[in-house]
Amino acid sequence: MKFYHSNLLNNFANITSVFTTRVSGNLAFHVNDDKKHVASNHELLAKELAYDKNSLIHMKQIHSDIVHVVDKNDNFYNPATCDALITNKANTPLMVMVADCSPILFYDDKQKVIAVAHAGRQGAFKNIVKNVIGSFINDFHSKAQNIHVSVGASIGSCCYEVGPEIYEQAKELALEYAMQKKDNSFYLDISIIIETQLLTCGVKKENIEFCNECTCCNSDKYYSYRADAKSGRFAGILAIK
Repeated sequence: MKFYHSNLLNNFANITSVFTTRVSGNLAFHVNDDKKHVASNHELLAKELAYDKNSLIHMKQIHSDIVHVVDKNDNFYNPATCDALITNKANTPLMVMVADCSPILFYDDKQKVIAVAHAGRQGAFKNIVKNVIGSFINDFHSKAQNIHVSVGASIGSCCYEVGPEIYEQAKELALEYAMQKKDNSFYLDISIIIETQLLTCGVKKENIEFCNECTCCNSDKYYSYRADAKSGRFAGILAIK
């Protein structure tokens, strides 16, 4: 399997943090892939990263701003319907799956809390980042300045063309700064929205990292829904050892 690692989160020896690639195989059960093949990919991933597959918590992602605090009912076979997960439990890997949306990994080294989030256009427009940081603060007594955030590969403004109705929606949300106009077409920059939201929440700029690779431009390396609507999903995984 082939991964890439967060330079920011690699500074912490007590967590495991990776982003998978297309070479790692599809990890989503809902994209018309053979479920046995997907399960095999998960088993290989668990072996490679030295965790029990059944302990992995993933999500039924619905492009919401819902943050779920992991509890005793969560396991590999019972994913919560949400777009972010948060926990302070050791040996409980969290997974976010994407194919153009932003996979976001969060870690507070002071309180030993991790979270993952799925932020596409809808998640960014709904400010799921604010809810994740809020959960850190309200549920785990974290301070925003202690949270480190790594954002994996996602579709860039180079490829994310949207219609005028999305531009109007962005204007209504005061997000027009993330829109670019080229040759009478509109292009959306999700990363700048996420960064702005993190900074507004009090996360330090030096504690924020972006991969800055476009999944659509690099669809040979990552799954991209824009490049191929039948694509699989790659993932961000974060765990406390």
